[in-house]
Amino acid sequence: QVQLVESGGGLVQAGGSLKLSCAGSGIIFSIKTMAWYRQAPGKQRELFARISSGGSTSYLDSVKGRFTISRDNAKNTMYLQMNSLKSEDTAVYYCNQVPPFSWGNGTLVTVSS
Repeated sequence: QVQLVESGGGLVQAGGSLKLSCAGSGIIFSIKTMAWYRQAPGKQRELFARISSGGSTSYLDSVKGRFTISRDNAKNTMYLQMNSLKSEDTAVYYCNQVPPFSWGNGTLVTVSS
C-alpha cells in the first residue's frame, strides 16, 4: 500500500524559511518523477516543483529561485526548502508522484505578513 506523509509545515513570518519533508512507503521515489503540490484557500491544487528520476528539477515561476526540491533516495524521502516566504505561499502542501495518485493529508504552511 502506497503512503505519503508530509511534515514540516507551520506558521512563519514573511521572509522566513521552512523545510518540508515527504516520507514514502510502498513507492520507490528514485524511479519516479516526484513533485510538490499545494492548494491555497479557495484555489485549485497546483504542481509547483518537480524532480525527475534523473534528478532534474523544474519550478513554477512563482517559486523559482526561492524554493528547492531535493530527494534522498536511500531514505525514500523528498524535501522542499522554502526561503523568502510570502503570504501568497500560504497553502496546504502535498507530495505525490507525477501524475498524482491518492493524496496524503498534506502539511499546512501559513505565512504571516
